[in-house]
Amino acid sequence: MQLDHIMQQSAAAFSQYKETSLAQRATFLRHLAELLDQGVERLLPIACAESHLPEGRIKGELARTTGQIRLFATYLEEGSWLEVTIDHGDPDRSPAPKPDLRRMLVPLGPVIVFGASNFPLAFSTAGGDSISALAAGCTVVYKGHPAHPETSLLVFELVQAALKEQDLPAAIFQHVAGGIAEGQELVQHPLAEAVAFTGSYTGGKALFDLAYARPKPIPVYAEMGSTNPIVALEEYCEANMEKMASDYSQSLTLGAGQFCTNPGLLFIPESKADDFAALAAKLLAAMPSQLMLHPGIQSAYASAVEAMKAQAGLEWICTPDHLTAALPALARVKMEDWSASHRLHEEVFGPFGLMVTYADREQLHAMPALLQGQLTITLWAEEQELAAHEGLIAGLGSRCGRLLFGGVPTGVEVGHAMQHGGPFPATTDSRSTSVGVHAIKRFARPLAYQNCPDSLLPEALKEKNPLKISRTVDGKLSLGD
Repeated sequence: MQLDHIMQQSAAAFSQYKETSLAQRATFLRHLAELLDQGVERLLPIACAESHLPEGRIKGELARTTGQIRLFATYLEEGSWLEVTIDHGDPDRSPAPKPDLRRMLVPLGPVIVFGASNFPLAFSTAGGDSISALAAGCTVVYKGHPAHPETSLLVFELVQAALKEQDLPAAIFQHVAGGIAEGQELVQHPLAEAVAFTGSYTGGKALFDLAYARPKPIPVYAEMGSTNPIVALEEYCEANMEKMASDYSQSLTLGAGQFCTNPGLLFIPESKADDFAALAAKLLAAMPSQLMLHPGIQSAYASAVEAMKAQAGLEWICTPDHLTAALPALARVKMEDWSASHRLHEEVFGPFGLMVTYADREQLHAMPALLQGQLTITLWAEEQELAAHEGLIAGLGSRCGRLLFGGVPTGVEVGHAMQHGGPFPATTDSRSTSVGVHAIKRFARPLAYQNCPDSLLPEALKEKNPLKISRTVDGKLSLGD
């Protein structure tokens, strides 16, 4: 099918879908979640075979996917995301009458969603990008990822079944196979209104450049990964060395290191680095090799590790003897050598970690200014240490979307307060998130009505608030009870 025809269908379906009520969209999403849960026995063997992921991981990812869909159904129905704001008019105000103004968010239009390679369910066909766009009232043209085509098509069939059973147009959600050329054509199509992407920096930046070179530029919400630094302070190291080595090794190798939140950098005091390296090397050497998602990722990981071997100042703590599988690798470098090498700041997609040793407080506090934008930064510190490092904490916060105090970054809760985004180059828009309910706002824009008759207003803006949603009225929050 020609891509132009697909986009024409998507735009036509949008004119109908945008008029559906919040309750109608919520019902559709809940039904889709039910169909996905019921389809687990069909999904499991296909997804496992295509992704090389174990059955337990796929089951967990499916539960995350359907839980996310149900969360969006509840959130969109609740209505606060519409950001309804009303300023009542005053025709008698002097020297000029005050107009009646009513503002809310409305859906953008057809959205192009690119599936991710590393999550065949949660960041793919019915993943967070697609579902948040559908929740907002947008139609979706989904560009499938070649790493798991059959999984993608099966989920697409379930989306179509959910649409049919709710008497909604099939063109609300369309699936496109193909490669780079098809993706580029979709982004450049004049009827596309937004793009969502999860993947590499190279891919995300290319789509961003295409979208902004259009006669009518459109937003690109590209989540492009990061090194997700962990910063360990001295007292924490003294009290938790074995736990640090265990936590880091487990997080680094989780899913063969194929998470966008994989902790690829660890900043550690020079005085503690030898002890940590000895413990981590022993743990990582005992880790079994893992198959990566597809040969392209495996090859890229092998090439990246080989390229790291050419970097000045690196000391290898744990290096794979062969690169036929995703064996973990850990290297060590001094802060001054890390600072001087742009390559050492870049993500290696896979179970590769880089220990960066700092000599003193001055080096540590200068480090945030050298960091690129990150999805996450984790601080390993004893509580009594934190007061002496307020400047460091502020600096780290300026470089990431989520600042963790303890724990590890691999694990992204789907909820109301999650922020999964960050300053460039982690994403192309640090104001947005691709996980959690606020992801819906990427696919909506503000529209204000001035002096509009109540009978013509959208339900959310009507004076009597028939939807019973939270609104800001004349500067005060009204809960809609």
